[in-house]
Amino acid sequence: MDYYKVLGLSSNATKDEIKEAFRNIAKKFHPDKHSASPKSVRDGATVRFKQASEAYEVLVDDHKRADYNLRSNRSNQGGPSGSGYGYGYGYTYDSRKNRSSNYDYYGKKASVSRFQIALGYINSRAFLLNVAFAGAILSGLAAVEIGRDAIWKMQNPGKSFEEAMESIQKTKTVKEKE
Repeated sequence: MDYYKVLGLSSNATKDEIKEAFRNIAKKFHPDKHSASPKSVRDGATVRFKQASEAYEVLVDDHKRADYNLRSNRSNQGGPSGSGYGYGYGYTYDSRKNRSSNYDYYGKKASVSRFQIALGYINSRAFLLNVAFAGAILSGLAAVEIGRDAIWKMQNPGKSFEEAMESIQKTKTVKEKE
């Protein structure tokens, strides 16, 4: 659900515009206003009011709005045409210019280094999950290697692998001569 469309606003709307849009929708679709309406109209108004309430709750809070903008633009793969969208840590991509720029979520100039961008990636959930998965695989391989050596020693006490291979070669040459 696009919260901006629900409230009939653009993505750069101010808090006052958000509040005013919500008030107008609330007046129009409040469930108390439609208590005497037919069930289908009443249900539609209730749904519309709930959507507007949810949109207002997210868009009026700066942190929730920034998170929503980030998530909705990533899922739309670039968001609305001609808009810039943020990756976090003050780094944005401006699709109008097809280049990266140093502006934060609110359009303020941000100073960001490559180190901060890398740190943001390293702290991302996807990166940490990949590292954990790789660690689990490597631990499993180490356990298999240790287990293989333990099994070999248990089945062949006092012999190394090389000695066993020499013994097999000798047996093969003896059998070939016969």
